Amino acid sequence: MPKEIRLNAFDMNSVGHIQHGMWAHPRDQSPRYTEIEYWQHLARTAERGLFDAIFLADIIGVYDVYGASPAASIRNAVQIPINDPLLVVPVMAAVTKHIGFGVTSNATYEAPYLFARRLSTLDHLTRGRMGWNIVTGYLDSAARAMGLDRQIEHDNRYELADEYMEVVYKLLEGSWEDDAVVADRSGRLYADPAKIHAISHVGRRHRVNAIHLSEPSPQRTPVLYQAGVSTRGRAFAAKHAECVFFATSTKENVRAIVRDVRAQAVGNGRRAEDLVVFLSRSFIVGRTRKEAEEKFADYRAYGSVEGALAHFASSVGIDYAKEDLDAPLRHEQSNSMQSILEAVTTRSTEQWTLRKLLGQMGLGSRTMPFVGSAEEVADEMQGWVEETGIDGFNLSRVVTPEGLEDFVDLVVPILQERGVYKTAYREGTLRKKLFGGASGRLRESHVGASYRHRRVNDDGPDHASRPAVVS
Repeated sequence: MPKEIRLNAFDMNSVGHIQHGMWAHPRDQSPRYTEIEYWQHLARTAERGLFDAIFLADIIGVYDVYGASPAASIRNAVQIPINDPLLVVPVMAAVTKHIGFGVTSNATYEAPYLFARRLSTLDHLTRGRMGWNIVTGYLDSAARAMGLDRQIEHDNRYELADEYMEVVYKLLEGSWEDDAVVADRSGRLYADPAKIHAISHVGRRHRVNAIHLSEPSPQRTPVLYQAGVSTRGRAFAAKHAECVFFATSTKENVRAIVRDVRAQAVGNGRRAEDLVVFLSRSFIVGRTRKEAEEKFADYRAYGSVEGALAHFASSVGIDYAKEDLDAPLRHEQSNSMQSILEAVTTRSTEQWTLRKLLGQMGLGSRTMPFVGSAEEVADEMQGWVEETGIDGFNLSRVVTPEGLEDFVDLVVPILQERGVYKTAYREGTLRKKLFGGASGRLRESHVGASYRHRRVNDDGPDHASRPAVVS
């Protein structure tokens, strides 16, 4: 039986996301990102296409490495201006019933006690359709904005993120027992104090002694997303993530990454199928190849190479403004996104130069979109799933909303006809839709489940093996 392809609509609460310069296209509506109706149309369209989730990226700080200035980013709307991704979720949830929402939040700078309440609130409001993309940041500009001289060293950020996750698990999973809420009007008892517990955490960075402020939400812990492809990032994903995603590389590299992260998950006592792996891609689709190519040529006239360079330079932490265009790109250790530079240096069999990379920035992105008829796009997607072991795709916007509308109207029916895409949503929370199961909660094999409160009685411990109260 063929694997069911999973899909996220990959977006950002900003004018520019990954394909830089597209905002200038006369049909692009991304400058309307400040309007509620813009987000509601996106949500309705993605749900009409039976997408699993709308995935909202985020960044703290500005891209200011290229030319040692934020000017190129500001001119080209390279993820600036940008608004809070969490705040558009309720307006999208209000006009949809099934589609999930993955939101990005930075574990380096967010206080876990307050953030856990926001997660619970959103999981309540969406009736269990929330996911959280865990990031640690990679911009010095963000560190300066948050009162530091520079960002924390790359691997050290993941060490601190491990501690952050421990605090969040304790709050979400361990503070309130499942039956703590009684809601007994006649007895005037809303919640049983004996079944609500203060968690205690004293760690390297966080010190928390508190009761979680929110009662248990449908999923308690939202579905966990993570994009780490570096060595340390993959180890973090194998321990914590339920959904893993990364950008396009060769099929050989993608296959190796998928095998490695699944093997590490098994090493953590999980199952390989406990991870859903997404590949980030963009598609330009037409009814015919000729129509798609004409659309690509039209879009390409608006792509911003300067914007793409500004994004790339800050992503890898290297100022390419004065670099020789024909010099081989070299791997340099930095505190930024190591996996991006590795993809065109140590993990690539090709010799990349800045000029060669510029040739792929036709739509203001580091990678070229796949351009073809609906049938060809469907073939491409099936090929990647079958040959690499991924489960689906994060579809990044090009010209919005028409790119998503084209995909939903033209490609989705073909995938459905081939039996590789759902024809209706499953009932339940986002986690139940993705993984099945009865409860919609974290699997018992997941590290987060070990922080559920344990009540010892005559029948032995219930829930899990680790108490929520840990000093």
